Amino acid sequence: MDGRGHPCWDMKRTEGKGFSTRRTLLSAVGMMVFVGCMLRSYDIAGDRNSHVVSVDTPLRKDEFNINICQGTDPQLPPISCDSRDVSRQSGVNVTKGYNARHATDAKPITVPFSEVRGLCPVNVHWHIGAEHLSEGEYDRNGIGPPPLPPGISAGSRLSCHYYDVRNPIFTKEYNWKYCRDMQVGQTYEVHWPHSNMGACNTVNQYQTPFLDGVFCRVATHVGETIIGVQAQIFTIVNDENYYYSDFFRGMIVDGDKIMGTDITKYIGSTTGSNFNNEICSPYTGIHWQVDRKCHLISASSFDQMCHDMLSHNPNMSADVSPGGSRMLVADFIAAEKHQN
Repeated sequence: MDGRGHPCWDMKRTEGKGFSTRRTLLSAVGMMVFVGCMLRSYDIAGDRNSHVVSVDTPLRKDEFNINICQGTDPQLPPISCDSRDVSRQSGVNVTKGYNARHATDAKPITVPFSEVRGLCPVNVHWHIGAEHLSEGEYDRNGIGPPPLPPGISAGSRLSCHYYDVRNPIFTKEYNWKYCRDMQVGQTYEVHWPHSNMGACNTVNQYQTPFLDGVFCRVATHVGETIIGVQAQIFTIVNDENYYYSDFFRGMIVDGDKIMGTDITKYIGSTTGSNFNNEICSPYTGIHWQVDRKCHLISASSFDQMCHDMLSHNPNMSADVSPGGSRMLVADFIAAEKHQN
């Protein structure tokens, strides 16, 4: 999405909203106004365009010594889900054949994100319980260890079906060294946000909070903006037969185990327990790729990932514990035309 020629670029300078001319660097306040304007017009991720290659201003040498992404999240306010301006939300029902009610002409990215030039992962984090629903894999009939996660009722918890109190791999506690507030036997949904505005292939690529990574170079970005999220759902077991060594950089893909191969693609929003079916996320137009299957993974795989996050610079310590989950999005704010 090339901003030049878009009315957001032609906003007149007003007090407190310091937009400069087209080719000058956006001020901090101006950048936020610009992002909000583009969000309202196109959604964040440029739904109206094909997925073209973006061109970014090269990083200066001195930018390798500082976190250039810190504070770049525009911090857009929540929006009422009843508003006429509300756009497609996440997480949703991803069962094959499901179709929601929010009409859209937007088409999600259908190829793996690794094949979209300029797009890179900028964070990894996870939520307790699933935020999406896949019937028979992770749904309201799934079970997990007591007690229920905070803020989740028995009728709203979305869990996998693996948990068996008689099997010690689901009940034997693990000696967590790096992750915090984790539980063997519990279901978690892992997210890998991607962006073509991130500081890809630099020391600043991975960021906490993740929106700083997503919007890191929004002020200098030229071309279509693309934001995507990979999502994969797991039940943690205390069993090294389910160890995966590199869980940090993206979704696990293993055709023999049907991991990362049965994917729903759709357009949605950011998630998290701050949003529900009354208060919606303003960060929309996001390309989601969600694994429909639930998988077993060892606690040590998570702990290794947390070790990698704590060793990372910039530090990602705020993301080594799970976040809360958003309740399942209602049909009227979920996008139609899922791609399978």
